[in-house]
Amino acid sequence: MPYEIDPERVVVTEPVPGSEYPVRLMYVELLDGVYAPIGLRTPAGSGPHPAVLLGRGNGGGGMAWVREATRNIGCIQERLLAAGYACAWLRYRAEVELGYNNGGRLVEDIRQGRQLLNRSPLEYEDEIAIIEYMKTLPEVDGERIGLMGVSHAGEMILKITSEYGGARACVACEPASHEFLDLAPDDTAFVNEETQLRNIEGMMMREAGKVRARINEELALERMKSIRTPILIMGRDEDHLQGIFRATYDLMVEAGNDVEWTSYDHPMHGYIFPERGEDGEYAVDATQEAAIEECIVYLDKHMKN
Repeated sequence: MPYEIDPERVVVTEPVPGSEYPVRLMYVELLDGVYAPIGLRTPAGSGPHPAVLLGRGNGGGGMAWVREATRNIGCIQERLLAAGYACAWLRYRAEVELGYNNGGRLVEDIRQGRQLLNRSPLEYEDEIAIIEYMKTLPEVDGERIGLMGVSHAGEMILKITSEYGGARACVACEPASHEFLDLAPDDTAFVNEETQLRNIEGMMMREAGKVRARINEELALERMKSIRTPILIMGRDEDHLQGIFRATYDLMVEAGNDVEWTSYDHPMHGYIFPERGEDGEYAVDATQEAAIEECIVYLDKHMKN
């Protein structure tokens, strides 16, 4: 019996509640042959379209997460689609504690005719593989792919662009870039006795000066100097990690990067990704409207000119 779906290129299309734009659920082969789920949506009109990949926080969750995000964190997608962008929520591996700092650059070799790696790929390398996959799609303009990421996904943007030049422009909202900056936490962080992994959820890093006193500036600047991609860094005025966000921007300026800064006063972490309320509607306030508009204007400047 013939397959209704190509097992090597799985694509399932389903509607999105309250939207005229359906989602195409796909599995993307990564560097080591495992698969990551994405949900691609394309705007009206013939392509190829510029595209924006969306990431939020840590990895994991699989296709169920992608479907949930598409249905209930889709406000940003609706705005991007209306502006003429294809867009996709994506998932990637879970963060590995200090995997970026301790693992070193990924090296690929061949042993007995098969792939050999010096370590497992990390989550940001999954996103690079997804970008490369997007470039193969006829409906996507492979020269105009942008990234938007919140929190850990914002830090992933810094890791990606320091090693890879395939993204056209990026928005890093509240980037939790403590590992990228090689930050030594203070006593507001602690080690979980059961797992021996750090718990930094309550780490207080509100002031850029405090952050800069606790990072490896030489290493951070070295990493940043290789970035050639324009990046908008977005802070959140009262966030307990605002000092990390601002220090990231300041160091990027010192490194000579093409970088811009903005910050908003809003109670929601990840305010550029509004969520559906219990009534099924997106509750988007004036601050979020302004922030989303700034994101799209920024992307337009770098991806449509």
